[in-house]
Amino acid sequence: MSDDARQRIRGLTVPTGAEAVRGILLILSAYLVITGADVAVKWALPEVGVAVSMIARGVVGALAVLVITRGRGIAPVNRRLLAIRGVLHCGVSATWYWAWLSGMALVDSYAIAAAAPLLMTLLAIPMLGERVGWRRWTSTTLGFAGVLFMLQPGGDLWRSETAFLLVAVVAMAVTRIWTRVLSATDGPGAIAFWLMVAHVPMGVLLLPAFPPPAAIPGIWVILALVFFGVANAIAHILFARAFALAPVSALAPYEYSPLLIGGILGFLIWVEIPAWTTVGGAVIVIVAGLYNLHRERVRRAEERRDG
Repeated sequence: MSDDARQRIRGLTVPTGAEAVRGILLILSAYLVITGADVAVKWALPEVGVAVSMIARGVVGALAVLVITRGRGIAPVNRRLLAIRGVLHCGVSATWYWAWLSGMALVDSYAIAAAAPLLMTLLAIPMLGERVGWRRWTSTTLGFAGVLFMLQPGGDLWRSETAFLLVAVVAMAVTRIWTRVLSATDGPGAIAFWLMVAHVPMGVLLLPAFPPPAAIPGIWVILALVFFGVANAIAHILFARAFALAPVSALAPYEYSPLLIGGILGFLIWVEIPAWTTVGGAVIVIVAGLYNLHRERVRRAEERRDG
């Protein structure tokens, strides 16, 4: 990486309070959209399988990014990191789709994913040189305590897929960090577009393990896959913009937000009722995220007063 790129990354680690709040609002919007996409693919998976879902995400998502950006700003700059991030993210996607296809509840998978924020905060220190104050450490640690409460050994969340999802969570945290790194060289359109493209060959490679359906899916399944691809395109553009504006440590606690959204949608669609430990832990992690947003607003008010 060039010295200029390193300087730009260092500059990204010290945003203003206004930028941090904008980043938080963008990432909350992204999680709302991506949760809708997850619901769509979870509903379609029994009909089409993991590999076809990934191919659909890649094809439809890439086309959606092209339409949204009008083809501007998608030329890759940091090709190597875009490619590595894309492959790693595809592994995360395939693991999640397999877990849902195996019968894991949406809210349970999100509960496991809630381990990511602490990992993101920790990894941002050596990888990005971010400084994390005691208040952010407190909110992140509190959220992680809620995750531990949910993931009690021998509890309702422990099943055969859990160990694989925990490994995928580590990979997911790394891809989030790399999104921040890529924002120094590539725009949101390029970051989202090449991620979508990566899902096509990876999905093709998975076809022997997850064969396509024998018959053409029904119209509602096809529409669900189209929505799934478009929603992913929008969400990842928002993710890229959010990580360009705010430090990872400020955005990490909002990895918890799909817990609430996914829990509600999972109950309404599949009558998924989470265990009381999942609900209790979710309350803790949501409080942690709201506290972090409060601190960013306080910092923004202080900057306005001092400025």
